[in-house]
Amino acid sequence: MSLHISYPNASDRILGSHKSPGGDIFLHGNCASIGCIPITDDGIKEVYWLAVMVHNRDQHHLPIQIFPARLTDEGLKALATAHPHQEALIAFWSNLKEGYDFFEKNHRLPRVKTRADGAYAFSPI
Repeated sequence: MSLHISYPNASDRILGSHKSPGGDIFLHGNCASIGCIPITDDGIKEVYWLAVMVHNRDQHHLPIQIFPARLTDEGLKALATAHPHQEALIAFWSNLKEGYDFFEKNHRLPRVKTRADGAYAFSPI
């Protein structure tokens, strides 16, 4: 059981490798993967069930947000500590934190747009 993730997105195409940005990324069961995102067998069953519910309501888009960690202040600090001297990566995670904070504050998904520089812009829907 698996679900395809929309990757690369507009930001990935701007900020990522222009030669080989990647693709064919799936959420799936199990606990191991090379290049995909394993979320355990029970986890994929739950997400797949939600995707079926969305589809049965004639919706064709299920937003899935993927973060490198819980992007609290402490989580971002831990990422920065684990990846010293990687300013571009830390800037990218800081940008993701804006969307994370928006959701934590409002308990609603923000509208997400990609700016010309590849950064995300978050606003109310």
